Amino acid sequence: MPDHMHFFVRGDNQFDLGKWVNGLKRAISVALGATNNRPLWRPGFFDHVLRNDESYAQKWEYVRRNPVRAGLVNSAAEWRYQGKIVTIDRA
Repeated sequence: MPDHMHFFVRGDNQFDLGKWVNGLKRAISVALGATNNRPLWRPGFFDHVLRNDESYAQKWEYVRRNPVRAGLVNSAAEWRYQGKIVTIDRA
C-alpha cells in the first residue's frame, strides 16, 4: 500500500514490539533520508494479537485484499508488493 504497511511479527516472551517497531521505523527513515522537518512516519502504531491459525489466515486475507479495496488493482494477485504466507512455528 502506498500509505501504510502491514507486518506479521512473532517474538518470544521478552520480545518488545514497541522497541522493534521503533527500530524498524528508525532504520527505514535513515535509509530513505527522512528528517525532523520531513518525517516519514506518524507517531505510534496499531497492533493486533493473532491467537490462532484461523485468525492468522483471516488477517492475511484482509491484508492481501487491501490494494483491491483501495482501487489499485483488480485482484490481490496483481499487487506486486505482496509477501507470502509463512507458517509460524509454535515453539
